Amino acid sequence: MAKDDKSQTSKVPDSKPSGGMSTTTTLILAAVVAVLAAAGIYGYRGGFSGGELASPGDPKADPEIAELMKPGALTEMVMGSADAPNTIVEYASMTCPHCALFQKEVLPELKTKYIDTGKAKYILREFPLDGLALAAFMVARCSGDDRYFPMVDALFETQDVWAVTGNEGKEKLLLIARQSGMSKEQFDQCLADKALFDKIVETRKRGNEVFGVDSTPAFFVNGKRLGTQHTLKDFEALLDGADKSAETTPAAPAPTGQ
Repeated sequence: MAKDDKSQTSKVPDSKPSGGMSTTTTLILAAVVAVLAAAGIYGYRGGFSGGELASPGDPKADPEIAELMKPGALTEMVMGSADAPNTIVEYASMTCPHCALFQKEVLPELKTKYIDTGKAKYILREFPLDGLALAAFMVARCSGDDRYFPMVDALFETQDVWAVTGNEGKEKLLLIARQSGMSKEQFDQCLADKALFDKIVETRKRGNEVFGVDSTPAFFVNGKRLGTQHTLKDFEALLDGADKSAETTPAAPAPTGQ
């Protein structure tokens, strides 16, 4: 796991602004914080091994956008209008501190300026760096499509509490799942879902082997690979540039009748 420095990515192996958290996210988060505080739980971020990845750190070309947008093993989790002219794809890990920082500080700004206005859609793809991150993504998926992003928000917001080593991490993950309405039986069934497990692993494998993802968070904006800085300005440079290009490109002439 990456050291807590100013870098914007976490390597393997190792809402506060306006428009941030939804009401559902806020309610889940409030319940999570309350139960963890009552239990006297305080966590630390442990080191997990997610296994070796292909060609870490090698120079990478931008992927073919048609290939990037092909359906994968899992149903795409999309925020925003399906008809939005711009697409942001993020590969993230639930135990990645820089992913949590992006989720809390940058995504709300992107949502307000681009996603809520119909200018861009955002797709989150699972890229777990370790077993606990994979379990957290499974819980988010098992929460249901309409509660996936609120659960992801809540998990990133409380990452410092539950992202710990050993069985304690899953015990705290269960506490969070129960506050979202999931019973212990449902939680156990979710984590025992081999098909879901395999699909998340396949999503990570494809991200690494096909698109060269070897750290998180990793972003593609309209197929262009974003660098190691993930501020609002970095996204604006690609998104606003795409809008201006579209404005200056003459429309294709209408077909004439025969």
